[in-house]
Amino acid sequence: NTGGMGAISPVIFANIDFISKVETRIIKPTIQGLNQEGINYKGFIFFGLMNVDGDPYVIEYNCRLGDPEAEVVIPRIKNDLLEMFIACHEGRLNEIKVEFDPQFATTVMLVSGGYPEDYQKGKRIRNLDSLKEVLPFHAGTSFDEKRNIITNGGRVIAMTGMAENVNDALYKSNEAAKNLDFDKKYYRTDIGFDLLNLSF
Repeated sequence: NTGGMGAISPVIFANIDFISKVETRIIKPTIQGLNQEGINYKGFIFFGLMNVDGDPYVIEYNCRLGDPEAEVVIPRIKNDLLEMFIACHEGRLNEIKVEFDPQFATTVMLVSGGYPEDYQKGKRIRNLDSLKEVLPFHAGTSFDEKRNIITNGGRVIAMTGMAENVNDALYKSNEAAKNLDFDKKYYRTDIGFDLLNLSF
């Protein structure tokens, strides 16, 4: 169940056909381009994409993991990430078998009201001790003089839920987002619902 979050009409961002187009039109040409230029690239390449009538278009390339995408990728990796980074640096990443947690992971980012435009900092964050079912990833937080955790950026904190199915993971993320409290808190309630129409 979706935990009473209400009926939302999901829009599917990526089906099998779209993913195949991404691989043939974007990922493989990128790798071929790096090879043709003689670039021995080591690290992440994050593709920011948009879907226009079923065709993928690149919005941006990033030489890092995307945020908040990292918050659902990293928790599922069972390997020691540092060992993987060292192996990548030493050119032996192919020797490592990457193991993934089979659970689904979803994340909801809580932002300061007004973000990405003007937003205020220094709002006290309450109910952090209630976060039992999620992994909270602090992004824009700090401490005040009394050691209270406060907002200190536009993207404040991401709530990553993990479960055996998408519905339960989404429920955990959304419940945590709802229960955490700070002044002018905002978060999207449609995150992940495009996944509910997909067959896994």
